[in-house]
Parts: sequence; structure tokens; C-alpha cells
Amino acid sequence: MSEEQKKSENRARPTTDEFRAFVAEDWAPRPPGPSELSEAARYAAARREAVSAAFQGDRLVIPAGGLKVRSNDTDYVFRPHTAFVHLTGLGGDREPDAVLVLEPRDDGTHEAILYFRPLAGRDTDEFFADARYGEFWVGARPTIEDVEIELGVTGRHIDEFSDAVVKDAGEVTVRLVRDADRDLTRELDTARTSEAVSATAEKDDLTEADDELAHFLSTLRLTKDEWEVEEMRKAVKATHHGFDAVIADLPEAVAKGRGERWVEGVFGLTARHEGNGVGYDSIAAAGDHATTLHWIKNTGELRDGDLILLDAGVEVDSLFTADITRTLPANGTFTDAQREVYDAVYAAQEAGLAAVKPGNKFSDVHAAAIKVIAEHLLAWGLLPEGVSVEDTLDKEHGQYHRRWMVHGTSHHLGLDVHDCALATREEYMDAELLPGMVLTVEPGLYFKADDLKAPERFRGIGVRIEDDVLVTAEGHENLSAGMPRASADVEAWIREVQSR
Repeated sequence: MSEEQKKSENRARPTTDEFRAFVAEDWAPRPPGPSELSEAARYAAARREAVSAAFQGDRLVIPAGGLKVRSNDTDYVFRPHTAFVHLTGLGGDREPDAVLVLEPRDDGTHEAILYFRPLAGRDTDEFFADARYGEFWVGARPTIEDVEIELGVTGRHIDEFSDAVVKDAGEVTVRLVRDADRDLTRELDTARTSEAVSATAEKDDLTEADDELAHFLSTLRLTKDEWEVEEMRKAVKATHHGFDAVIADLPEAVAKGRGERWVEGVFGLTARHEGNGVGYDSIAAAGDHATTLHWIKNTGELRDGDLILLDAGVEVDSLFTADITRTLPANGTFTDAQREVYDAVYAAQEAGLAAVKPGNKFSDVHAAAIKVIAEHLLAWGLLPEGVSVEDTLDKEHGQYHRRWMVHGTSHHLGLDVHDCALATREEYMDAELLPGMVLTVEPGLYFKADDLKAPERFRGIGVRIEDDVLVTAEGHENLSAGMPRASADVEAWIREVQSR
């Protein structure tokens, strides 16, 4: 359910019966709605079948979530819950307050029902007076018929949801994706534990059942189908365009001041133009800010001679996102010290990429990359006296190298930038890589300006290189391979883009 907005009477307008009649008259027919099932919905139907088979006889409730108030009477841009997107095929900002229900049938299958707020008639006050939902204010929504044609599900008005979801909750197990809509969760918990429904239902039992559903839906995304892979390709392609745009404008970013904001804005323009927007807050970190792993303030200057670490991804309209990092010299050329650090990270990434293949574990990617990082730190004399590479890689008594690379090398990627977050360690870190998985490979080195253990020439240098990689039957495909990575190639890329 959408958060309640504060309402003020000081801007109210008079509404007369005469006006209601007048505003409802003489409108041309609306453009026709969808005429066939969308491609996204065809693949979503197969995912629903897998969910149905895993939870036979249970009613499954997957909310989209509601609008969230940004301030007073304005909302944040709506982004539906990932599980809802995955099981409906809806993307963009569709449909706030909707709920997908998989209703059990006697034969063990489920009927997919979408409860949502359909288009209101032009003879209703909502049409012209509701600034949050009205067609005059935010545009037309789909009709029930539109949704049924586009998604291949049964469409119903959201007003029918509350009664339908608990009508026989004492006899049918009702499972809910709890974090999608916390207000709805509270109401449904109350309904599921009420005496009228069940005298034995306990909150802990409900939570456990709900968590099982959420876990299944999260791990369902560990491998991508062919349609999802193509959406990832689109996201990577758009992200490449965004990086090209940033590179073209690096001189302006240096000259204008607050260059981190300039870089963020240029990338964001491409993201909005070619997709739904950014998949996460862009990290545009110049100079020493690049040693802060999640620097999203982006308030700093970009100076001639600085590196800028840009970690950014375009989220396409289907809501799949890329996640790519390049560390770029603002003036087009690495200094000797910058290149030394950069080349070490590049070597580590090469090792990590080589480990991405079926049969290897997910954790093998990090192990390969971090070994190279440790070797460079040893060669630079940064590990404690007498500590070898093997010593620092010891998980019980070592880990000295983590002072300069504290994060992991990889994560799953898809509808969420850190996808499949509810998978167990056995299903994630310790799991075998399988064709169809998409993951990042992103080692880094970060020498903070005030790190007295770092060589003076390295202080204030942060480097990360990140690519999006598809596991294939033969090994892997670097989806972002078209974006140069080696230091000399990055310099050539900058020259080429800025010469256009």
C-alpha cells in the first residue's frame, strides 16, 4: 500500500456537479491497448510454473509495493519489487499497489491473478481530481482487459484483494513476500493470526513460511533464461554508451567544477534516455574519494591528473541492470604510479575472469583475483615482515591484504544489482558456476591519502575494474568486453572518444 501523503486544504479547488458533467463530455476514444501477450510475460509464465510446482496448494502473495513519500505530497519514482517484476514481466514504474496472487487450484497448479488499480472512467472524480492516481495528473493506467491481454493473467480490482486473500486462510496456507509492502504485511499478519482464521497460527510460523517463499524466489534468479540474458546485453550496451558520454565530457567535468556531479549527471542522462534510469546510485569518485568504496555523494572536484572511478549501470525498462566500473585518468594519461596500481588490478581481474567457468565454484573467482592482489602487495613490501602470500591468504590468521581490498570480487547480477541476496552461502559462495549465471568480476586496490602504511606515491589512488560476465557451457562471455580495460587501451579509448 502506498504511504499516506499529507493533504493540505489551502490549495483545494471547488468541484460542482456542473463541472463534473462538463469534464466528462466529448472525449475521443483512447488509443487501443495491447493486442497480444508481451515477450516478457511469456517468460514470466514459465517462472510462475516453477513457483507453483514448489508450493502446491498454497496461496502465494507477491506485492509490487506502493508509492513512498519523498516529502509532503510528492513521491519517489516508483520501482516495483523485484520478485513481482520477475513473475509478471512488468517493468518501468508499473504498477504501484498491485499484488500478484497465485491462487491454488484443485489439480495442484495455480491461477495467476493480478489485483491492481485499473483505469478509472472519465465520469469519476479520480479522473480529474486525484493528483496521485488520476489520469489528468499522472496519465492513463491499463484497464483490466489490457492487463489480461498483456500478461496472460486474470485481472481484478485491488479493492477485491483483502477479502479474497484471507477468505479461507484457516484451511489454505497463505505465503507472502514480506519485504515488498510492509503495511500490507502487517495487515495480512493480523488477518492470518486472527481467531476467526486460526486459533493456532503464530507470527513465527507465518514468518518462517514467508521466508521459504522469499528464498525460493531469490534463488530462482540464479540462472537467467535467454530473454533475461538479452536484457542484460541491452543494459550493458546502454552502459557502454553512458561511459562514452562521460569520457567525451571529461574536459568539461574538470573545467566546470564539482566534476563528480558532472560525471554523475552525464551518465544519468544516458541512463534515462536509453533505459529506465540508473540501476543504483552512481559512484563518481575522483582522487582520494575513489578509496571510499561506495562514494555516492559525488560532491568533489575532478582535477587534471586525477583518476575518476566510475561505478555505474543503466537499468533498462525491464529493470535489469548492468554494473560496470572503469577507472579513468581525467586528462587521458595515467601517471607512473597510477599505472602501477591500475595494472596490478587489471592482472587480478584477468585471473578472476579466467576462473569463471562451469565446474568452478563462485568463490574460486575471488580466490584467483585476490591471490594476484596479494602477490603485488608482497612485491611492494606492504605485507608485514615475514608474511608470505600463503600466510596472508590464510582465512584464520592472515587477511592482511584486506587493508587495501576489503570487498569481495564478485556478486550475482540481474534485476537487482546485488541479485539473489537470499541465497544461502552454500547456494552462493560455495555453489558451482552454471551456464546462465551472470556475475561481476571486480577486484580493486585502494590506498587512502592518510594511509601511512602505503607508499607515498600510491596514497590517494583508488582503482577498481568491473565487468559483467555470463557463464556459458564452454566457459564465460564478458558481456562488457567492448569497454577497454588494459591501461594502454583505456588511454586509447579516451583519445578515440574525445576525437569524434
